Amino acid sequence: MSKTTAAAEAAQDATSAETAAETIVPAETAAEPTAAAERAAPAAGEAAQPAGEAAQPAGEAAPPTEDPEFDVGRRATELAVLDALRSVIDPELGLDVVDLALIRQIVIGKDSSEVKMVLTTPFCPYAGSMVQQIKDAAESVLDQPVKVTVLAERWDPREAGLMW
Repeated sequence: MSKTTAAAEAAQDATSAETAAETIVPAETAAEPTAAAERAAPAAGEAAQPAGEAAQPAGEAAPPTEDPEFDVGRRATELAVLDALRSVIDPELGLDVVDLALIRQIVIGKDSSEVKMVLTTPFCPYAGSMVQQIKDAAESVLDQPVKVTVLAERWDPREAGLMW
């Protein structure tokens, strides 16, 4: 027998021994359920409840499960706000604030929202006018108060795909 064949047979024997050891359960362990298993098992006629959820009273519908990572409705609203912000033009460059990558984040809340942005230059002479236009455009879509926060980050034209 060659060395590789002997090694392969030894590995196969070890694997089958591990599999056999996993399937063998002592009789006393198999016959007696653990206390944790008894607590987790639902009573007759009850549906299994996922871990971490409270039991729902009979007759009430379970609340819809939401994926906290992605909300389609919220994303659609963010895109609608971005479309509205395309009407705000930077007077110095002649491009809208979305294409210039000045809008960093849109935070939509239940009662109010926030648009976080940067300016093209630290002391932009049109900052007040642009902030007001962004606020008005966002409020036209959201129908709630919108706060516009000007961040202290530097604007880089390469982020907008502009190369001069």
